[in-house]
Amino acid sequence: MDVQHFERITAFIEARLTPLFDAGTGSENGFGMDDTSRALRALRNSVLEASAVKGLIEKRESAEPATRRVIDQSVEHNWDVLRGIARQWEDHADFRREFKRHAWELDGAATAGASS
Repeated sequence: MDVQHFERITAFIEARLTPLFDAGTGSENGFGMDDTSRALRALRNSVLEASAVKGLIEKRESAEPATRRVIDQSVEHNWDVLRGIARQWEDHADFRREFKRHAWELDGAATAGASS
């Protein structure tokens, strides 16, 4: 699992959400107090919070073993949050297979890719 995984999945989700912050959807540009606006803000905040964990990935290598385990758990949890959101658009042309994979599956793919 690397920072690029988080960047790709976040960009994919943001590309789906950004057009919804448009008056044409019936919401008040996502910034009103109607239920649609509130739901859009909540979803976008969840995406931003989950993607913020990518900063921990860079600190993992130099972390002590106990801290590394906590980082790994946090990265896996936040990847699962983003993965669950992204899978709502599984039929979209820009959806990548990696968005369906668990964090440990991506670790294996990265290792296999590095050894080829």
